[in-house]
Amino acid sequence: MQSNRLALTLPLALLLPLATACGSDGAGGSTDGKTVTVTVGYQSKTINTVTAGTLLRSLGYFEEELAKRGGKDGLTYKVVWQDYATGAPITAQMTAGKIDIGSMGDFPLLINAARGKQLKEPTRLVAVTGYNLRGGLNTVVTAPGSPLRTLEDLKGRKVSTSVGSAADGTLVRALRGAGLDPAKDVRKVNQQPSVGASALAAGTADALSQFVAWPGLLAFQGRATALYDGAELNLPTFHGVTVRERFSKERPEVLDAFLRAQRRATDELRARPVASAESVAQATGLPAEVVYLYNGAQGIATFDPELRPELVAALKEDVPVLKEAGLVKDVDVDAFVDAAPLRRAVPGAAYPRAGAARSELWLKGQGATRSFDSPKALLKAVKGAAVRAAYVPDAVTGTLWFADRAVWVEDAGEWRAFVTREGAERYVSGHAGSRILAYADAVRLVS
Repeated sequence: MQSNRLALTLPLALLLPLATACGSDGAGGSTDGKTVTVTVGYQSKTINTVTAGTLLRSLGYFEEELAKRGGKDGLTYKVVWQDYATGAPITAQMTAGKIDIGSMGDFPLLINAARGKQLKEPTRLVAVTGYNLRGGLNTVVTAPGSPLRTLEDLKGRKVSTSVGSAADGTLVRALRGAGLDPAKDVRKVNQQPSVGASALAAGTADALSQFVAWPGLLAFQGRATALYDGAELNLPTFHGVTVRERFSKERPEVLDAFLRAQRRATDELRARPVASAESVAQATGLPAEVVYLYNGAQGIATFDPELRPELVAALKEDVPVLKEAGLVKDVDVDAFVDAAPLRRAVPGAAYPRAGAARSELWLKGQGATRSFDSPKALLKAVKGAAVRAAYVPDAVTGTLWFADRAVWVEDAGEWRAFVTREGAERYVSGHAGSRILAYADAVRLVS
């Protein structure tokens, strides 16, 4: 696999928010005569929000939909896109009436709901971008060569995360599942993803718990090893679209245009996943191979705007975690979720359920990938090939991972891959005769 020397600390200009001078005035989109300005907050680096952010912006679908609307009502619509590193500043700008539509993860969405109610600028969750029904979008990683092998090994260690994020929620739940007290048994450090990545590299943090795309990026660069796969929680995690309630009521036609555009961007990503990954990579500076790990045809994230019941149910399970952390007092999830705009904008829209992930191979110079029914078939195809990236699902959780970063197990001539060493060792301990092998040895020995 190619190595990409993207700096751990991303360019400052990409992490800081853009100027907010063109934001809305709190009255349903700012207007100047016949020009209506709509401000959208998004996170370019959080790549499973791309259908409401990076990819949508590059495709120009929202502007197209608004132009159609302008042809009917005689107004001119202007879209201002504001890029942020996390969901927190988007929420701050929304509650100040400066951003009309935003996208963020499930935990930040709940904070968005709570802050909106508290500051009398209520918001509503109107669509989903990307999700994983088991929670595989969040991962705990350590530095390569770290002696840490299990969550229990984190006791007394320093762990970097972004407090209030879905990755923090994963860390808290995972530690509890391992019998550790997140508040007492680890030293949790609240850091932005890029800062945490640098801390891990410098050795000032023993582990990093983060959301898409940081774990995959660091693994791809050979700068991190997966310690815990969030999918082991078997609890859905997702990102979604939130809108200021006043804006949605006063400019419903604009919200409809956004949701139609998001649907079109979702269709584009599904129909042309490699081209979409390349587009997002060009816009963000992330390696296309990393984008594809999450957003590809077999990617960790499934893209579907529908507010599925299981996602709403998971959101309700997130509330107690945030309450315990003192980040919210309470959230009325049912009042926050509003499926009506999506039904109105794209009536009858539906996507199939995500199936089991398959192994996938991306060859150099190719604009399409090949998928395989088994990890063994992938290993055979890799032999002698000019590989750009190879992906394989975890044998238990189904989380897709880079084949050369996965932990491989041979069992009676069959091959299985695992995101973590602990997962592989757990399998081997229950299957006599199986053994763990390095990726290069697996490729060499497969027959």
